[in-house]
Amino acid sequence: GSCDAKGLAAAMVAAAERLAAAGERRVGLLFVVGEENGSDGARAAADLGPRGRFLINGEPTENRLSVGQKGTLRIDLTATGRAAHSAYPEEGSSAIAGLLDTIERIRRLPLPHDPLLGRSTLNLGLIAGGVAPNVIPAHAAAQLLVRTVEPTGALKTAIREQLAPGVTVAFPVELPFHKAGGAPPGWETTVVSYASDLPFLAAWGEGYQMGPGTIRVAHTAEEHILKADLFRGVDLYVRLATDLLAREAP
Repeated sequence: GSCDAKGLAAAMVAAAERLAAAGERRVGLLFVVGEENGSDGARAAADLGPRGRFLINGEPTENRLSVGQKGTLRIDLTATGRAAHSAYPEEGSSAIAGLLDTIERIRRLPLPHDPLLGRSTLNLGLIAGGVAPNVIPAHAAAQLLVRTVEPTGALKTAIREQLAPGVTVAFPVELPFHKAGGAPPGWETTVVSYASDLPFLAAWGEGYQMGPGTIRVAHTAEEHILKADLFRGVDLYVRLATDLLAREAP
């Protein structure tokens, strides 16, 4: 977690301390839990106060200001068949076969493209089933993840239409995509393909997203954050907060 998200949290604390030392009293820190699994902390924070005019969400954006992010839709497939001895396959029904047919149909679905966010992508991340090679499998399951760039109603309908007999689908996790209203002048910007808490924190103010580190090493055995990037992240957080606080209230 040095990159996602301990490093950027440390950078935010250091930036807040520097602002406070300079006499700035209009900056606070909000830390939440559960971002990786449904954003429970951010959803709870949405009902709390006090509110602000602006919110800077920490994510490892390589110290560039994110102006957009893809959403996330998890697809859980569950297949039920009938167990039998593999010598007599006609007496059973393979749950794995039905699951594989469904997965292949879903993978053939056209995915949408957005001019800012890019193309939706699909990952088959987990598949399990069966007990032995000489047994017709009665149960199988898979989890897929779509990085979304538009509302998911049409996609969910299309997925339901691909289900083979004995296969059911659930969508237990969905995080919305987000497009920022724009970036302050003079900032290097980026668009990220991952989801974050930002869409759930709109009540805390106009949202911006930035932080040191790169998501490309997050969740890996080589996860790290460079000291130079960390120190630059502190400077950029101070600069962004100062720029935003200098804006006249509407």
